[in-house]
Amino acid sequence: MRARNPLNIGAAARAMSNFGFNSLRLVNPYKLAFRDARSAVGGSAVLKSAEEFGSVADAVADCTLVVGTTAVGQRSLQRPIEILGEPTARAVREHLQTGRVAMLFGSEKTGLSNDDFSHCQWLLRIPTSEQNISMNLGQAVAVCLYEIGRSAPCQSVTEVTPATAGDLEKITQCLMESLRLSGYVKPGTAELFEKKTRQLLLRMKLEAYDAKLLLGMVRQILWKLEQPGESNA
Repeated sequence: MRARNPLNIGAAARAMSNFGFNSLRLVNPYKLAFRDARSAVGGSAVLKSAEEFGSVADAVADCTLVVGTTAVGQRSLQRPIEILGEPTARAVREHLQTGRVAMLFGSEKTGLSNDDFSHCQWLLRIPTSEQNISMNLGQAVAVCLYEIGRSAPCQSVTEVTPATAGDLEKITQCLMESLRLSGYVKPGTAELFEKKTRQLLLRMKLEAYDAKLLLGMVRQILWKLEQPGESNA
């Protein structure tokens, strides 16, 4: 997320290569930093295949689990916060058996924003000393991937296919438009309602089929609301 330091991008790519992860996605990276990072020793293969996106929604669209990282500090976060360790690492590995998992890391200067957090099912914190809670971006990536990589995969594989973040975002946007047309969303509250709607859908843990069904329902409601001269009562 908006990474600026080429050393951090290179370190993150190298850590991914060390622990067997290869899908690096950068959201609005500092252009000079990203270009310089391509020469990082040990991370060239990961950096070569790295993808750039203009928003978090686009970057995580095909993911079934989105985990944001945070040092918390003095921030008030209305999201479940888990501590990095065996249970959380295993949960990530279990999700990897049925779909893609996105681990979001914020910029060196500001971390992840509240809007970024709205795309996450839960947040992850590395158990650092309270005297110095903030970690270097490259180090944080390495620590998280090490813990996830050493967690033994679950033996049982479920046949359930979770809905992707892209599926849920389509429902969110369609539902928001319906709420605007119906008058439920008042002027000046759209941004707050969008975040709350997105989080509500994430908590529902929809399967892919259910997400498709719900999207069809909401689209039909929106279509009806958009018809001119008809009563929607």
